[in-house]
Amino acid sequence: MELNDTGEIGIIGLGLMGSSIAAALLIHGQKVIALSPVVSSTDQAAPERIMGMLEEIHDEGLSNVSAKDLFQNVTFTMDYTDLASCWLVIECVLESFEAKKAVFQKVECHISHNAIIASNTSAIPISSLQQLLSHPERFFGMHWASPAYTSGFLEIICGDHSSREIGAALYAIAQKWGKSPTLVQKDIRGFISNRLMYAMYREAFYLVENGYATIADVDRACMQNGGQWMTFCGPFRFMDLTGLQAYHAVMQELFSELSNQDTVPRLIDDLAKAGGNGISNGKGFYQYDLAETKKWETAFKEFSFDINRLSKKYAEKLDDSSSKESSK
Repeated sequence: MELNDTGEIGIIGLGLMGSSIAAALLIHGQKVIALSPVVSSTDQAAPERIMGMLEEIHDEGLSNVSAKDLFQNVTFTMDYTDLASCWLVIECVLESFEAKKAVFQKVECHISHNAIIASNTSAIPISSLQQLLSHPERFFGMHWASPAYTSGFLEIICGDHSSREIGAALYAIAQKWGKSPTLVQKDIRGFISNRLMYAMYREAFYLVENGYATIADVDRACMQNGGQWMTFCGPFRFMDLTGLQAYHAVMQELFSELSNQDTVPRLIDDLAKAGGNGISNGKGFYQYDLAETKKWETAFKEFSFDINRLSKKYAEKLDDSSSKESSK
């Protein structure tokens, strides 16, 4: 199935993630309708934020088109009727079932019958969100990583009622956006990447809360081990590269001792209930003053561009063999 992807894409919710997605689409020639569903300081800052992202993208060589020219392809609005020309609408509002419900009801009133609706939810099952729509077959999850314009990551998630043909077409289109996408054909809470990451988070909390290591120790261990190879390959390829027999042997002893805690870890629960939000307010697992905040934000931006270039270099070298799986 082919989709007419030459029109405009709507993005609803213009926080950091929505703005990042807008920038990622603009640098690949898409026209964007950027809609603020509510009046907020975050959304009001979106034009300046997106322009800043586009300037960084140009300065880092990810696009040869000037930020000013790219910015001309985004229209800012609070009027849902402006979505009428969109072939795809991506919802990026709060991770709240009720907030998303309110948005979907308005979207369906103003888009064409064959336009696609997607949610950038991180964990809400797509099949649950589909129940909110009159035409669930055209609804998908689109889970992006931040910054969306430097990451090749994109999960396209089918719910129980999603058209697999449309899902496959979205997968092909995502490749034209510079993504190395994953098509999740069977809905599951957390999808693929978050289920893997949260399993790691749970074990990290277990090690700290039970006195085996400090927060900084755990961070260093991840940075110097998994952080060294995960951009190059995934866990299955890494086991192939380093000898899967050893992993088989370790699993027989270690799996039974890993944490299977099913409640929120005390460490993050206490921080969250005390209002901590990490770098955004200086209160997290580490403490940040204004200078520290600026240093980490700047370094993360620079790292994101550097890792984008490095991962592309090796992806191009190994692309022909990356999808060949052994028979099962």
